[in-house]
Amino acid sequence: MTESIGQGYRIAAPKARTTGAVFASPHSGSEYPWAFLRASVLDEVQVRSSEDAFVDELFSAVSDMGASLVAATVPRAFIDLNRAADELDPALIKGVAAVTHNPRVSSGLGVIPRVVAGGRAIYRGKIEMEEAHARIADYWRPYHRALQQEIEAARMGFGEAILIDCHSMPHEAIDAASNRRPRGLRKLPEIVLGDRFGAACGGEIMERIEAAFSNAGFRVARNSPFAGAYVAQTYGRPAKGQHAVQVEIDRSLYMDEAKIERGPGFGEMQTRLAGVIAEIAEIGRGAAAVPLAAE
Repeated sequence: MTESIGQGYRIAAPKARTTGAVFASPHSGSEYPWAFLRASVLDEVQVRSSEDAFVDELFSAVSDMGASLVAATVPRAFIDLNRAADELDPALIKGVAAVTHNPRVSSGLGVIPRVVAGGRAIYRGKIEMEEAHARIADYWRPYHRALQQEIEAARMGFGEAILIDCHSMPHEAIDAASNRRPRGLRKLPEIVLGDRFGAACGGEIMERIEAAFSNAGFRVARNSPFAGAYVAQTYGRPAKGQHAVQVEIDRSLYMDEAKIERGPGFGEMQTRLAGVIAEIAEIGRGAAAVPLAAE
């Protein structure tokens, strides 16, 4: 494995790329700028509640399978890499004009989040437009340039690229969704796969990805309660040989959500996911060109 460090992200790459699969973790960053923490009304545990803690570690076997992992190091509460750069919140950022209804922005979860999990405000007041633009230029754009380069290298080398966008979901989000389910349905999912209801990933590839998780013993659902956000919507272009699937993992399976600590099931989860990663890497191996050397 080789690792390269960028502004707000890192790439764990194999010595040689042997699959068209690419993995990403845009919400697992935990390097909080000191000035940001000082400006927040939240303590250091509360501000981490929106973080997909340890997800990059759960997928640490990616490079061993010949694929790359693009992982954020900058935290979601500081800038959300799974939002469009123009999803600016007028309730947080000075000078932003009111926009047409965007439920993510309205709820405080734009590209510069106003709240963390549970709707808790991050700041005492508004921030300057210049600050928002600086975060986007310094962190959002470098991350997406790097991700696009990895996807393009995979597609050029293997004919198709398969992006697995890795996330975690609070257990309470699944419980909330269960209240809308008719009685008698199967147990709640542990994994939710989002392909924008078929728009972001080819049907056969999605079936095989779902089977990979099911074969590892996970209960799997599609697109509910999470269908995929900016990353899946932007990079999922099946007609161009570019597929994207958002993966949400129930946090209660591997961590203490209140303390934001690894739980006793963390090692087992890594092992199970290693098997899933191996199957997805195999999906990304076609009869295409000679594999490219990792960048």
